[in-house]
Amino acid sequence: MTREPADPGAGEPRAAPPLPAAPDTHQKAAQVNLDGQKYGTFAEIGAGQEVARWFFRVGGAAGTVAKTISAYDMRVSDAIYGSSKRYVSRERLTTMLKYEYELLLERLDAERGAGTTFFVFADTVAARSYSHPLDSNGWLGIRFQAAPRAAPSEIIAHVLMLDRENLQQQEALGILGVNLVHAALFHHGDPHSVIGSLLDGLSSKRVAVDMIKFSGPAFEGVDNRLMSLLLVQHGMAEAAMFSAGGEVVQASEVLYKQAVLVERGRFRPVTRVTHDMLSYALAQFRDGASAGDPAPVVLMEMTLQDLAHGEDIDHQDFLARVDLLGALGWMVLISGYFEYYKLASYLSRHTRGRIGIVMGVPSLLDLLDEQYYADLDGGLLESIGRLFKSDLKLFVYPMRKPEDGSVITAETVEVPMKLRHLYAHLREHGYVVPIRDSKEEDLRITTDEVLELIQLGRPGWEDMVPAEVAGVIRERKLFGYPGAIEGGPARGG
Repeated sequence: MTREPADPGAGEPRAAPPLPAAPDTHQKAAQVNLDGQKYGTFAEIGAGQEVARWFFRVGGAAGTVAKTISAYDMRVSDAIYGSSKRYVSRERLTTMLKYEYELLLERLDAERGAGTTFFVFADTVAARSYSHPLDSNGWLGIRFQAAPRAAPSEIIAHVLMLDRENLQQQEALGILGVNLVHAALFHHGDPHSVIGSLLDGLSSKRVAVDMIKFSGPAFEGVDNRLMSLLLVQHGMAEAAMFSAGGEVVQASEVLYKQAVLVERGRFRPVTRVTHDMLSYALAQFRDGASAGDPAPVVLMEMTLQDLAHGEDIDHQDFLARVDLLGALGWMVLISGYFEYYKLASYLSRHTRGRIGIVMGVPSLLDLLDEQYYADLDGGLLESIGRLFKSDLKLFVYPMRKPEDGSVITAETVEVPMKLRHLYAHLREHGYVVPIRDSKEEDLRITTDEVLELIQLGRPGWEDMVPAEVAGVIRERKLFGYPGAIEGGPARGG
């Protein structure tokens, strides 16, 4: 599909032709080129100029492309965008977008700004190569106007390129970039659709999108925490992470070379037991640190299974839990990992520091239940090997038996006879660590009981949760607290 180049400054904007319900990459690039209102710059570092190449391939790029640039040499890149600690980073991407966007407006806004929506697409990528044979990843984004002379909006994303060959990774990056440009320019009014179209023509076996952020006037009211959840729900990412303040982050930004302590739970709501488990485990985890080590990163993890009510995930309920964890100053990890060894693998990919996982005795028994590892050739033993291959320890909090009130610890728990030698080995070598301190009087507290009391408006639940948690639940009317508006929005981050 080709046409003669047009004078980009002449005539009225051309109407974009209608497209099939599921346009391919060629059709998407052509639709952008045939819309005379859209005009922009492509700045790409690493893996070739694969995105810009699509717009030249389909024809009519003169109506769309103001400039392409690829500053591969570090000194050249620094001369244009300034120095950066890491060249494949969010920092470098945002600098590229800002610089190129301001330059585009400086040169062209006076002449054609009244009838043009300007955009800049940028990526900075480390694709597989002779000098970089390991993990391949990159940052890509687009800054664009939703209407002529409107303030810019922006989408940025972090991607993992999973193909084994460099040429395949380049191809995947080109398709992904076209998908992002097309979705931002034509479907920015529906962020769900933007996410749903990112892997058109690809699959999660070729590309993972583990972080995305929407900002600017076109995305007013968009909660990026929900967008992160959608990435995991759609299988585009194994996990997503955001700060206590609700800022979406990419795992390597936060975990790089850091010690990490993770507590998994439903957090519906956080109880005194939840809080005590983390506090006591954190104290013991810090005991193993070397002098001068920074404080460990603490993550509160929720799996998709923990979030689901039947088949669905209630987004407002999800935000209520995240609001509560954020109010306590904790970062949140959303994952699709049911098995702990998969969580351990995820963490070890992003840090070489120590890893600790906090759990109660019931979770320890689940971890040792063979029925969950039928898909592994080596069964339970293989899962244990994968779990502890890094510098990882399990910190185990006691439980109270409901039948007789007795307290069970990691030292007194009874495991199946055939696993006793294995469990003794894990204990002896310090892989399973009993949490020394506990408040036995609080072990009777369950999240289900607290939630029921909150929803029924009955007293007593306030004494079962930390004071800060009670205050947040009352103030924001979370978890069905009397006076809550059904289906009303939780506070966004």
